[in-house]
Amino acid sequence: MSTYEQIATEVLKGKKKLVAASTQAMLDAGEAPLDIINKGLVVGMSRVGVLFQENKMFIPEVLMSAKAMQEGLSIVKPLLAEEKMESNGTVLIATVQGDLHDIGKNLVGIMLESNGFTVIDAGKDVSPEVLVAKVRELKPDVMGLSAMLTTTMLHMKDTIDLLTEEGLRDKVKVIIGGAPVSYDFATEIVADGFSPDALSAVGLCKRLLA
Repeated sequence: MSTYEQIATEVLKGKKKLVAASTQAMLDAGEAPLDIINKGLVVGMSRVGVLFQENKMFIPEVLMSAKAMQEGLSIVKPLLAEEKMESNGTVLIATVQGDLHDIGKNLVGIMLESNGFTVIDAGKDVSPEVLVAKVRELKPDVMGLSAMLTTTMLHMKDTIDLLTEEGLRDKVKVIIGGAPVSYDFATEIVADGFSPDALSAVGLCKRLLA
């Protein structure tokens, strides 16, 4: 019979078909859907995050693991109607206006989801006006902004300034990240935090919402 440890290892290795088969086998054996998520799929993805942070795994491998985890989730999620999966909070993520890079943002989204957060992905090249409208409408706990260019990171400041103008700044925590972004820049634009990588973003969100 499949085990939670087996599922975690298969996620780590990015084995989509094996994760699907093991997930189904554990459901057939009567294991609870939430346990399969929390003790198998999430454990595997958490290990991926640690290895990624230690530069022992790289983005293509992380994406393979993420796809494997999603394969398992797609089998389990429809069965969660009766079981309340508690969210750690809602995070709106986006790449700022003028910037079309989204691999980093997507990784952050995957890591947040695998750690129990509800993620709303607004996409890439998103204007401050659209982001502020989404904060007003969706009321996320945290907004994560990504930029990969020095020219576009200034739109992070524009977004925070517009939140302030619209009286929404105290309604949402704003965290930022991306290659040219730094802790000093986050302090300068009065963001609530800076994250150098996807796993750090998870820890930052947990601390901000504790």
